[in-house]
Amino acid sequence: MKTFQRFAALQPLAGVLLALAPNLLRAESDAAWTEFRGPTGQGRSTATGLPLEWSPTKNVAWKQLIPGSAWSSPVVSQDRVYLTTSIAAPAGTSSLRALCLDAATGRLIWDTEVFAPDQTRNQPIHGKNTEASPTPILQEDRLYLHFGHHGTACLDRDGRILWRNQEVDYEAVHGNGGSPVLVGDLLVFNADGAQRPRVVALDRTTGAIRWATERTADSKQTFSFATPLLITVRGRPQIISPGSGAVVALDPKDGREIWRVRYGSGFSVIPRPVYAHGLVFVATGYGRADLLAIRPEGDGDLTDTHIVWRVTKGAPLTPSVVVVGDELYAVADIGLASCFDARTGKLHWQERLEGNYSASPLAADGRIYFQNENGTGTVVRAGRKFVQLAVNRLEERTLASYAVADGALFIRTATQLYRIQNSATVDHGRNVPAKTGVSRLYSYGRPWRVDASPP
Repeated sequence: MKTFQRFAALQPLAGVLLALAPNLLRAESDAAWTEFRGPTGQGRSTATGLPLEWSPTKNVAWKQLIPGSAWSSPVVSQDRVYLTTSIAAPAGTSSLRALCLDAATGRLIWDTEVFAPDQTRNQPIHGKNTEASPTPILQEDRLYLHFGHHGTACLDRDGRILWRNQEVDYEAVHGNGGSPVLVGDLLVFNADGAQRPRVVALDRTTGAIRWATERTADSKQTFSFATPLLITVRGRPQIISPGSGAVVALDPKDGREIWRVRYGSGFSVIPRPVYAHGLVFVATGYGRADLLAIRPEGDGDLTDTHIVWRVTKGAPLTPSVVVVGDELYAVADIGLASCFDARTGKLHWQERLEGNYSASPLAADGRIYFQNENGTGTVVRAGRKFVQLAVNRLEERTLASYAVADGALFIRTATQLYRIQNSATVDHGRNVPAKTGVSRLYSYGRPWRVDASPP
């Protein structure tokens, strides 16, 4: 903590149902981006005037070096940006931290160590993963943080820890990935490790476990990394939770399974579900990747009766899909982008984009924003004909998904957080040049270490 302080100094049920209402009725907003894939969790923004073109210097309101390693996406609200990071510590442990930046300048406001190195237990991890991959959630004056098997916590907006929970311990495979979702007075996440995969709900006020539902799908590989989605079907709330072998819908009250759709041996499921036109869209993971459109009505096993359409070519393994109007857009990990009719699965177009993909696409301002793993953002026009509008290169590894707020894109790379904004809309009286004091601290390329002074 002392190190970061020096760092900062250098830079300028009735009750449940009532609580559910904000989640069920909230509108998409361009003023805040409060969880993984935005206020609705589905990768859409009503923002207009977003930049079409950018580079490491073009349309950059600011960029800020971020210490450590993490692929969590930033969340933004009330002129602040929140994100997590993992700082490598001795003996294979990590300092898991939350950071708050000024959204106008990129200046560090606070840094809180949520879990100290002696409270973490690193396990073997995939080269595309980190110890801080899940994205935080903001609601009102609370920031909820999830670090997979390391633990879960709640902070206030000033960085004070309100509660922590490390009871949900499991053997993660390839690390952690799925983000949590707020469901009324619950914080819900998937804990799909090597054994006893389950969905867990914590009390959002105290952090205590309220329920845990074990998965029963017949899958040899039990690990997955998906983020649940809360939907409402005919007035009935459902938590849609993909896992290895099947996607299930759970009752928020007690975690009881409402329905399931099996997809065989699919595992390592990552994309977050999307709900539109009365259909739930899920990807089935590794083995054979399919994209399914499911009608989420009824109880029990719906596998043989409620799959409306499915496709294999173009189905993503890692990025989530996005629906705009009647069209569904997807990008496979190898860069094959597709536009389908959301209701029928009819293919409108399929084009190869540059590079490989992990980040989920964003729909905003009549455009679809894709971002590959090398930091190249391709922008296409939303519609039934493929029209490429721009290709933008940040020239740095980028696996985190976009955030949008106040007419700007927030893009996290391996070392930086960028605020990308049309230059005509940047308030130069409030924003700082790209090279801040923090950037100078890291210009020597020395790795950040816990309790090590900056160079």
